[in-house]
This record gives sequence, structure tokens and C-alpha cells, in this order.
Amino acid sequence: MSLRYGLGRATLALVLAAALAAPAAAQVPIPLARVDPNDPDGVLVEELVVMGRLPGPAWWTVSDGDTTVYVLGAPSLAPKRMEWDRALFERRLEGANLVVLPFQDVKVTVTGALGAAFNFLRLRGGGPFEATLEPDAKARFVAARERLGQPADHYPTRNPLAAGLRLSVDYRERMSLTNSDPTKLIKLLAVKAKVPVSQKSYDIGPLMGAILRTPPAAGRACFDEVLAQVEAGPGVTQAAARAWAQGDVRGALGNERTYERCIALVPGAQVFDARVKADQVADIEKALKTPGHAIAVVPLRPLLAQGGVLDQLRAKGFIVKTPGEE
Repeated sequence: MSLRYGLGRATLALVLAAALAAPAAAQVPIPLARVDPNDPDGVLVEELVVMGRLPGPAWWTVSDGDTTVYVLGAPSLAPKRMEWDRALFERRLEGANLVVLPFQDVKVTVTGALGAAFNFLRLRGGGPFEATLEPDAKARFVAARERLGQPADHYPTRNPLAAGLRLSVDYRERMSLTNSDPTKLIKLLAVKAKVPVSQKSYDIGPLMGAILRTPPAAGRACFDEVLAQVEAGPGVTQAAARAWAQGDVRGALGNERTYERCIALVPGAQVFDARVKADQVADIEKALKTPGHAIAVVPLRPLLAQGGVLDQLRAKGFIVKTPGEE
């Protein structure tokens, strides 16, 4: 079983952009903003949202004086096997001490596997889902699933959040969209170059059960949003991917966030999100202890959100520079 990372956070605005250029010893730690759990990555640190000056995708840097971590903000969703200018990445890969990657597949531990399987079976009971819908919504859903080539019994649940998440996965697969690129290619290139890779995995057993505890109204809101996204098609994601490849950070941030907002509704998701971000921050901090340079890849919104990865690193006093300062 697997779950894709895409949880976000939102908060009050931060200031003190001038501190970004201060020497490491003199840098004043910037207070970390309070997180709003209603939309985890909804609000960005605006001074970090800067157009890249170099060819290809935008990079941020985190440093402590004798070490630099080059941070690539990856799209949360993109066309499979999309093309992007890898020249800068390949130069930075040469001689790197480490490549830190976001997690992709999430493991279910042996002890949690039985519970996860039980919850999955409970989620699958009582279908087909369309039998629970009012006539207008049912007609839209039937049209959407037929467009995706799925029969009614492919959604055997009465849980609207489970149905929405399943529909989102089917839509992304049918439209050849993925959240594993460019991370998958970067990992392959790092291994080929014999650069060590750090990539964590997590137990999702608790989140599987938590879907059952999501309030029905919240689950239905998620389902309705996913249905609207399927009807709209992949144009927004394709445009955001093109912007990302050109270093247009704000354009890349225009990507759809349906799946991420749905997951944020699940009880316990904010705690899980905070854990993942803290682990990414810790991995970058660890990389900064080895003189030289390293590379980190972080999903774009979790990277730039208030309370996100760069926000936390700035709060710890590290020097963070934007793509516009390269």
C-alpha cells in the first residue's frame, strides 16, 4: 500500500527578509509562524517565491558558512517523464556529499499491516459508491468514472473521502500525471553517480483507519472537489509543470492541490505532515554538518509555505537564499 506525500500548512505572514543576506554568525533567527491546520500549505512565505535567474527549475540554497545545501523545489504533480533542463542539477550532483529526497511510497509495518488491511476492507464495504449519491451528482460521477475507464464496482465504498481519494488516483493515472517525477529520475542519477541518497518511509496504518473517522461532510467536500478536478482535466497541472521547468516559481505554484487538501481532512494528518517536514529539516541540518555541498529535493509548497521547510530552517538561524540571488 502507498500514500503520496502532499500535506500542506498555512499561517500568519513572516517578515525580516533582509536577514536572509546576513552572515551566518550574525543571522537573527526568524520566529516560526503558527500553523493553521485547515489548509496546511495554503499561505506562502512571499519573499521566498522568486523567479529563477539560471536556466531550468528554480533552486534555493541553505548554508551555515562552510557547507551549502542546494534545494530544488519539486512539483507536487506533473506529467510523467516530463522534460526539464538538468544541466545545473548535474553540475551540482558532481562532488555532492548527499542527495536528500522526499518520501514516495509509504510502508505499512508488519505489526500495522493487519490493522491497515482490516480498515481497507471496511472502507470497501457497501458499494458501489454512486448508489449513495443524489441524481445530479450520480450522473456527474458516472460520466467521470466512465471517462477514466472504470466500472461502478471499482468504487465499492460508502465513504465519500475514500471514494474521492480513489477517484483522484484513477484520474492521475489515466491522465499520465505523477508526483514521483522528477524525484524518481534524480534518485536514479544520484545512484548512478554513486552519491549517497537519504529517503525516508513511514507507516500509514494509522491514517488508513483515520479515513473512517473523517466527518462525512468533510469527506463529501473532498469528493466534490475531486469530481470537479476530473471534469476540468489536466490543463492546470500541465501549465504549472511548464512553468516549473522554466524557473517560474509562482506559475508552478498554481498547480492543483485537490489530493493534498483531501488528505489534510483526515484526523491525524496534520501531525503526520509536521513529522515529515521536521524529518526533512533534520536531514538538511545533518547534511550541513559535512563541509562541501549537498542536494535536497522538497515538494514546492511544503518548501515555501509558512511553517514549511525553509521557514523552519530560517527560524533556526541558517542562511537561506532565493533563486533570484544566484
